[in-house]
Amino acid sequence: MNNNSAALAERIAQLKKEKDAVILAHYYTTPQVQAVADFLGDSLALSVKAKEIDAKIILFAGVHFMAETAKVLSPDKKVLIPNPEAGCSLAESCDAAEFAAFKAQYPNHLVVSYVNTTVGVKALTDICCTSSNALQVVESIPADQPIIFAPDRNLGGYIKKLTGRDNMVLWNGACHVHEEFSLEKILELKKQYPEAKVVVHPECKATVAAVADYVGSTAGILDYCGKVEATEFIVVTEAGILAEMRRKYPEKNFIPAPPIDSTCGCNECRYMKMVTLESIAACLENESPEIEMDEATRKAAERSILNMIAIK
Repeated sequence: MNNNSAALAERIAQLKKEKDAVILAHYYTTPQVQAVADFLGDSLALSVKAKEIDAKIILFAGVHFMAETAKVLSPDKKVLIPNPEAGCSLAESCDAAEFAAFKAQYPNHLVVSYVNTTVGVKALTDICCTSSNALQVVESIPADQPIIFAPDRNLGGYIKKLTGRDNMVLWNGACHVHEEFSLEKILELKKQYPEAKVVVHPECKATVAAVADYVGSTAGILDYCGKVEATEFIVVTEAGILAEMRRKYPEKNFIPAPPIDSTCGCNECRYMKMVTLESIAACLENESPEIEMDEATRKAAERSILNMIAIK
């Protein structure tokens, strides 16, 4: 951390005390942002943590839908987002109005939506899911109950394959990062590192998931890498997770999988990288931008999340 970053980190620490604020950061943010966070994790785990925390202000260092989810679960807290322009290609691939029209075409279907959606889509959803519990959520639904799964076609297709359900309709959305991983380059890396385990996020294409030793959420991948004896891993998810992997398991080697176009930096989420120490400091100083939503939408979205949490 350079002198400017160190000064900013110190100022952020001071502001947190003054404002009774807590910073939650997603695994895909930069190492500098992760370093000033009070809690680090995936989106839903952080939102649940926001609900439990005794603080007046929650600053969510992540993308917009994550801060929205935190607000849905913590309506009495002030929830801030350092950069409101930090969107999500997957969430934005499923517009709430378009999804409402799509849902109307399948009146007898139960809606299961990935947590990577806007609050408007969550309000149209029966049960939310995460990449770690999507299989459990779908398996909790009677086999003869038709399902709409949104918005990620790759995660939906993966769950459809695992369950053998032919009554799942998939919304045609995808994450721009996970869509871009190259199967050919992963296979080349496997030749270079024959003992390496390939760990893949289920938002990746089916052809990529098919060569994985483990398919799971960011939290699941971290856990798997710690549990197995292997010391080398080819990591097929957003590169921001590498910082936490190397911090937790310094004795192991983590090799980032390259995208199809190795010059584009496509294995990094450009939206997550929009969250900076400067934007966090300014956000705390001004207590803005703040996440706001109408209560009817919040309650409808909350119901879909609580329905998920209730599944044992």
